[in-house]
Amino acid sequence: MGLKIAIQGIKGSNHHQVATDFFGEDIELLECFSFDAIIDHLLGGTADKGIMAIENSIAGSIIPNYNLVYHNKIHIIGEHYLSIHHNLMVLKGTAIEDIKEVHSHPMALLQCKEFFKEYPNIKLVESVDTAETAKRIRDEKLTHIAAIAPKMAADLYNLDIIAPEIQTIKNNATRFIILKKQNKVLPKAEINKASLRFITDHKRGSLATVLNVMSDCNLNLTKIQSLPVIETPWKYAFFVDVTFDEYEHFSKAKALLQIMSEDFTVLGEYKNALLS
Repeated sequence: MGLKIAIQGIKGSNHHQVATDFFGEDIELLECFSFDAIIDHLLGGTADKGIMAIENSIAGSIIPNYNLVYHNKIHIIGEHYLSIHHNLMVLKGTAIEDIKEVHSHPMALLQCKEFFKEYPNIKLVESVDTAETAKRIRDEKLTHIAAIAPKMAADLYNLDIIAPEIQTIKNNATRFIILKKQNKVLPKAEINKASLRFITDHKRGSLATVLNVMSDCNLNLTKIQSLPVIETPWKYAFFVDVTFDEYEHFSKAKALLQIMSEDFTVLGEYKNALLS
């Protein structure tokens, strides 16, 4: 068996799809029902790598995951973008008229609400994972419950997809980060993206000054997210993603930002997946 990969959810989930896309089929999945459990596997050495959703093109950032990575000193070693496809699946032979409830992750239910306006008698029920309900339908031979899940789940659990692509907005993607306890050192020529965390002081224009330094060093800011510093009320940390053409530009910016900001941390240096 190959690498041990901790994922949120079970086989057939979007995290499972990312694991096979990024690492191939020769992997051992460690199924987790929380993002904290992924971190626990990495810290405990029971997983080689972890996969964690960090933002969605519709719903935005999964904010607690930023602090999970930072506070546990976990390293981001890569990223992967996955197009999200929500499919309505049932036990073989079940018709949509038989369905009384549809179970899925709250985000999947939210992204498919328009579809179910045509079926007001179907109750939407939140569950911890998209694929978990698909597995339960197969295991318990449920004929009155349907799942919203990726096609991989239908294939794995031998279910029928009775309505494909039911998400309201078809252009829907999630960004996943690849995690490791120790940093993976890539050749500098291959690194063109980085994730950073820092705190600025309360002086007027402090954040603008930091952003100007990034711009002057030829860094492209692709993401900025502020989060409260829990230990200090009304103080905020900034999580940012930057891309660059030359590692030397990033190296120069790092040296300046370490001086200009407080608690400057590089969470990861890796390849920009959108450019691969």
